[in-house]
Amino acid sequence: MNILVTGGAGFIGSNIVNALLDKGHNVLVLDTFAREMTELKNKYVKNIKMDLLNNSISTVFREFSPEIVFHLAAQVSVQKSMKQPLLDANVNTLGTIAILEQCVKNKVQKIIYSSSAAVYGNPKYFGIDEKHSINPLSHYGISKYASELYVKLYSNLANLDYTILRYANVYGMRQEPYGEGGVVSIFINKILQDQSPVIFGNGNQTRDFIYVKDVVAANMAALTTGSKGVYNISCNAPISVNDLCGIVLKITNKKITPVYKAAKPGDIEHSYLDNRLAYKELCWKPEYNIYEGIKEIYDYYLENNVGSLSHAPF
Repeated sequence: MNILVTGGAGFIGSNIVNALLDKGHNVLVLDTFAREMTELKNKYVKNIKMDLLNNSISTVFREFSPEIVFHLAAQVSVQKSMKQPLLDANVNTLGTIAILEQCVKNKVQKIIYSSSAAVYGNPKYFGIDEKHSINPLSHYGISKYASELYVKLYSNLANLDYTILRYANVYGMRQEPYGEGGVVSIFINKILQDQSPVIFGNGNQTRDFIYVKDVVAANMAALTTGSKGVYNISCNAPISVNDLCGIVLKITNKKITPVYKAAKPGDIEHSYLDNRLAYKELCWKPEYNIYEGIKEIYDYYLENNVGSLSHAPF
């Protein structure tokens, strides 16, 4: 199939592109390539450097004629969204509308949209399932949820199928070692350099970490399942930041004491997502626990002697 991947040079997107190529699909990547990790441009696919709001995007769709669109291109920083809400809305919401317009005009069969647990806000119960109330605490959470609504609206107005995937905290190869979403990558890179990882707050806050290979598997499943569905993609298993740090130290065999700093304002104390609906309707389940995922990353690092986890080659 002809498959277009927006954000295909990013952390999750580049891993999805590899999986699609392995399945024999014809892949086109649309990305701004604005990040430092420009080496994630896959040499085995056609890459187009373009903003989602560029008028020439209509030509890209018309000439490539995608049957499926994986839409991952986004402004992904919660903190940046709070400082630059207009930028966040332009990229995430208006950018999604631009993609949906082209999907309808060019008779795309399905869009697979990458959303976020940030849409839920403060949990009212655990694990958070897809019926949980929506109350985002950031501009990022709002823009991701608004985009979900636009996906559903365009589906109702036109013959466009969709699957929406709400990710927990994704970690894995090619993740940039900075920002609030990359705590696993940050810890690993710090510890491998014999530096103390920084833990904000007391470290007892819990998160639900999902390995990028499991996220890729969920996206592959969505090619043929999950019609007009919304699914949590998670491990359904909370782990504290302290325990996460301990796992990295154990796997790397390092004896380093973390540094504790004041908690970040607005951080949610505990969060984990119920993934049973994805298990039932996508026929998907995570294959890696947090120890197995980090151990695979570390082994890859040693075997390939890469400078950092974000520079893992294709």
